[in-house]
Amino acid sequence: MTNRPTRVDGIEINPVPEGYVVYDPERDRVHELNHTAALVLELCNGENTADDIARLLRAAYDLHELPEDEARACIAQLREEGLVK
Repeated sequence: MTNRPTRVDGIEINPVPEGYVVYDPERDRVHELNHTAALVLELCNGENTADDIARLLRAAYDLHELPEDEARACIAQLREEGLVK
């Protein structure tokens, strides 16, 4: 597992009012991401660690606590779905 998650190449990302619809042509799968998952996917650019992403989510949503567990869980789910490596 990389310390700086990165989106996989070749996925098609389409913004929708609810977040993103992502098509993975390699697996022929469609994924619907809510706003938070869409933001996490955007932050998986190879520059941010999971801790960085948690801090950025905290700032984006003006949270009192750092959402470390939630950020790691979302990254893990994106990785499991083949959208992040």
